[in-house]
Amino acid sequence: MKRIISLVLALALLALSGLSAQAAELHKLKVGHLPTSGHLLYFVAQEKGFFKQEGLDVQLYRFTNSGEGLTAIKTGKLDIGSFGTSAPLSFIANGADFTLFGGQMGEGHALIAKPENAARFKDLKNYRGATIGAIRLATGDVVFRAALHEAGLDWRKDLTIKEFDSPAAVQEAVKKGAVDAGLTWIPYYTMAEKQGLVAVKYSGDVIKSHTCCRQVALTSTVKARQADFDKFMVALLKAYRFYQGNRKETVDIVSKYVQIDKADLNRDIYGGHLLVSPDPHKKSIVQFWDFMKKADYVKSKEPIEPHVNTDVYARALATLVKREPKEKLWVALNKDFLAPDPSLHINKH
Repeated sequence: MKRIISLVLALALLALSGLSAQAAELHKLKVGHLPTSGHLLYFVAQEKGFFKQEGLDVQLYRFTNSGEGLTAIKTGKLDIGSFGTSAPLSFIANGADFTLFGGQMGEGHALIAKPENAARFKDLKNYRGATIGAIRLATGDVVFRAALHEAGLDWRKDLTIKEFDSPAAVQEAVKKGAVDAGLTWIPYYTMAEKQGLVAVKYSGDVIKSHTCCRQVALTSTVKARQADFDKFMVALLKAYRFYQGNRKETVDIVSKYVQIDKADLNRDIYGGHLLVSPDPHKKSIVQFWDFMKKADYVKSKEPIEPHVNTDVYARALATLVKREPKEKLWVALNKDFLAPDPSLHINKH
């Protein structure tokens, strides 16, 4: 009997030591995100254990705006972050050696106003003379500035754009009448509607299918930790599959990170104004760069293509196709990846 007990204890200790060794082998990644349901790929991958399945110990850090998060990447406090499209491109224009290597969300921004002002802001030409609140370096800010430029307005002379540090600050400014309307992101425009404001115009109405938050890291980090980045992308692809097939649980997971009513979260995530994809969509990034230059948001003659890495996504897809050759989603995503990105067009009205 003593031998049996000793054998059981030995096996238990062996199992525990194996688990400890496995835990010790997890590679740590410090990852930054914004307070938005649009970053659901991170939340799902974390809560469903997809990062750990790929041998990663991912620590998530929340930031108020993209500028703060990108500064943390630049200074080495973060390994990876999901922070807009305009923000990392602005940093690159100012000399930061960032690489955009994957996607997260597209669209997901809106202009909010009081109900009595809503009709005015349906047409971009009526923005002349208005004061618009915007979040510093937010993608929606650039989308609307580019659209105003195409509509024949000079956003520097024909209206006033007042920058704030957070979507909550923009929302409060609209409520108090400090600005005529404000640009904010998901889920804050839904929260604004709950407080009597109106989502007048969505960013997807202005530039359909525009990119928003991209996966960003220092170029040197992407090169030095290629294997970890590939695994990270595999986990995000698995999260994307889960998001597509498990609506209720996805909403439940996101509610742990974005504390609003679950019915509102469901509408935000699956209501048609948010695009979710880990694909970097290189062509769309290049077009966005052109929008930023045309709208005089950045002054740079540097091509953006060297700062966009599609190899991480391609390798991750190839890994999953090899693991699960019968999974139709991986085949479809690979086909989409190889096909040309659709051209982005600005709606001038």
